[in-house]
Amino acid sequence: MALKRLVFIRPGETDWNLTGRWQGWLAIPLNELGRQQVQRLAGFVRNIGLSVLYSSDNRRAVDTAEILTQMLGFAPIYDERLRERHIGHWQGLILPEVRGWYPEEYSAMIADLDNYRIPGGGESLNDVRARALEALKDILANGEAMDGSPSIAIVTHTTALRTMLAELVPDADLTNTNFGNSSVTSVMRNDDGSWKLTAANDTGHLEGLVSRYMPELESTK
Repeated sequence: MALKRLVFIRPGETDWNLTGRWQGWLAIPLNELGRQQVQRLAGFVRNIGLSVLYSSDNRRAVDTAEILTQMLGFAPIYDERLRERHIGHWQGLILPEVRGWYPEEYSAMIADLDNYRIPGGGESLNDVRARALEALKDILANGEAMDGSPSIAIVTHTTALRTMLAELVPDADLTNTNFGNSSVTSVMRNDDGSWKLTAANDTGHLEGLVSRYMPELESTK
């Protein structure tokens, strides 16, 4: 069991985070605050002994990974399976617009959260789970093949992040945990090969900078 720790990172802030606008796969860059957040994050991750950095290839994740690797000294490995959920023609909208403009579609999603695919090329939650867990399986296998006791970081998005955490630490209740921009969530390997959650939505490295999160798409509030 070579792999010791997984560190999950949400990308820094974009202008669309400011208004709660759903980005999906759209190529939205980090804003100035987002870049500041990731610079602070880079100073933190530099000291925790990371060996590999995997990242979603969504633009905001790429921007985040590029800043981090300037400090880490090695290139990221981009994997499209770590992307955020594609939400079809809802991309670019805020939650009240989705509910108001597409009430029948939204109701259909609420009625079948795991399987509903949003029109316009959107994915279901099960679609995201399938690709994210496939990516996680490969990341874990690659980690086992490395020398020493490496720590691996993964820059990904809320839906994929929740999926991988549920797989690794099924007993952890993260229902009411929000994952902010540039937050760090860590799991450690136990001696028996199981995983334990050691930090969730840690933003201490931001030293007072605001860290925002998106409302859950399937919210019924």
